[in-house]
Amino acid sequence: MSLVNTNKTATNTYELEIEVSAEKFEEAVQQAFMRAKNKINVPGFRKGKAPRKIIEREYGEAVFYEDAVNILYPAEVDAAVNEANLDLVAQPEVEITDVSKENGVKIKVVCTTKPEVAISDYLGIEVEKVVNAVTDEDVDKEVDRIREKNVRIINIDDRAAQMGDDVVIDFEGFKDGVAFEGGKAEKFELSLGSGQFIPGFEEKVAGHNIGEEFDIDVTFPEDYASEELKGAAVIFKIKLHEIKGKELPELDDEFVKDTSEFDTVADFKADVKAKLEKAAEDKADAEFEQKLFDAVVEKMEAEIPDVMFENRAREMAQEMNSRLASQGISFEMYCQFTGQTPESVIETFKKQAEPQVKLRLALEKIVELEKIEASDDEANAEIQKIADAYKMEVEQVKQYIAVEDVKKDVCVGKAVDLIKESAKVK
Repeated sequence: MSLVNTNKTATNTYELEIEVSAEKFEEAVQQAFMRAKNKINVPGFRKGKAPRKIIEREYGEAVFYEDAVNILYPAEVDAAVNEANLDLVAQPEVEITDVSKENGVKIKVVCTTKPEVAISDYLGIEVEKVVNAVTDEDVDKEVDRIREKNVRIINIDDRAAQMGDDVVIDFEGFKDGVAFEGGKAEKFELSLGSGQFIPGFEEKVAGHNIGEEFDIDVTFPEDYASEELKGAAVIFKIKLHEIKGKELPELDDEFVKDTSEFDTVADFKADVKAKLEKAAEDKADAEFEQKLFDAVVEKMEAEIPDVMFENRAREMAQEMNSRLASQGISFEMYCQFTGQTPESVIETFKKQAEPQVKLRLALEKIVELEKIEASDDEANAEIQKIADAYKMEVEQVKQYIAVEDVKKDVCVGKAVDLIKESAKVK
């Protein structure tokens, strides 16, 4: 390989000119011939026995050139990138500009590189921290939520259905007097107020008694999935079979003993308040950290290639895909459920990816400026955590994750700690 020229054509963009000698190209052509000869038929020769010169005479001198170039260029491009000392953030664009037996191969490679980053004044940043006070009303709401989890379902026959009840109904829908597909069910359990049905349906079931048969008129939303029913005015014939209400347990010492480790309402409420205060403190810490990270990013100067945001967005989509797969849901099924396309999912993640990429670049620059390092022991400890989390052997993890990449992550973590420890609370 010969790196002939390195040209910076734009910010974060370089163009490499590579030449491969005629001798090295000939070696690759011979290698391509050896790989392909058993698949080539030449009249007068058994399959795989025709000499290379005969094949080239039969099919043309360049018959093996494409395969030879494909054999050559990956290693040649990698070597040229290393020689030019470029830190790439995307796959390079490769163009073969000339191929000949006499002159070898000429290659043009367009590379997108990691941006130059500048940052200062990242220590001692002042950030506001707000911890919301927990009120008695907050405690009462949380206690009621716990009571809701222990609600008792009772059959109701002495009043009409109301929002919040569960009902059992038969229903059939009609458009212009004709029953439509998918609009009929018997003994269907519906929670009034759940929003399970189209707007207006549940509200119009409320107010009726067990045994009643009645009609309700509703209009399907304009964005409804069925073309036939979009914006359509329809009538549902309903028969109400059962009404089930929810009875909250009394908040007394017996309830507390049955549902918690405490004996009295006072102790129970005190524990609820302590947990809410801890949650408020954790939320304030998270918001403080995010404000701090935002401030760090604001202090950074860099022209970041858009491909870095796209790459991170694709990583995030792949991470989501893995989580969905663990639940037995395919990415395609998720897109159908949410009305999205793979492209729109990537675009959504791209908005989240941008601040992540910027923060990572800022932290890596701080690692460089502060001369932060990670030891082998620290890297191995992180790899052990990964192995434990995924129930894998350490050596298995090392097959997928490079130790140097783990060290980079450890260093970035140290940079985060440095910024947080030096930060000042307003």
